[in-house]
Amino acid sequence: MLLTLAVAIAAYAQPKGYNIGDAVGDFRLKNVDGRTISLADYRSQKGIIVVFTSNHCPFAKAYEDRIIELDRKFAPQGYPVLAIMPNDPTAYEEDSFDKMKIRVQEKGYGFAYVIDETQAVARAFGAARTPQVYVLHQKDGQFFLEYVGTIDDNPQDSASVHRRYVDEAVSNLLLGKPVQSPITKPIGCAINWK
Repeated sequence: MLLTLAVAIAAYAQPKGYNIGDAVGDFRLKNVDGRTISLADYRSQKGIIVVFTSNHCPFAKAYEDRIIELDRKFAPQGYPVLAIMPNDPTAYEEDSFDKMKIRVQEKGYGFAYVIDETQAVARAFGAARTPQVYVLHQKDGQFFLEYVGTIDDNPQDSASVHRRYVDEAVSNLLLGKPVQSPITKPIGCAINWK
């Protein structure tokens, strides 16, 4: 009985988040340049690649160049990256807003890197790991979830990747085709909740 209650409480504390096909609610978060970025700002795009990521996580670091490449490839085609740092920055000083600003300059991000200070956006999405990707398709000013999971099938070695899940998902959407593998298991560090 106690175990069942503990599982129920844990499930309640961490909401499931959006399912494939769900409309995604708008949000407003602070970018490293001080501007407020909202999902609505991307309504002129075909969609958006939302990546929950962080500075401290070794998996996020391993995928960082691949995230930059996704933006370089797909932003000109209407699917830019939006990186969201969902961690409690008191858990890792490296995830602080000031360190986020430094990381953007060091790596030359061509996309917004915002902080989810209240963690409300990560909870709404149901994000659990960094990195974890959500590909959204825009239709009539509303964004719909088309893919959730990992970037590809090899976090350790980009040269040994066999499946590029996010690339495949966005490429299919650009061709008007359904996403073949809409859900994959995210590989990364657990989000540090407040």
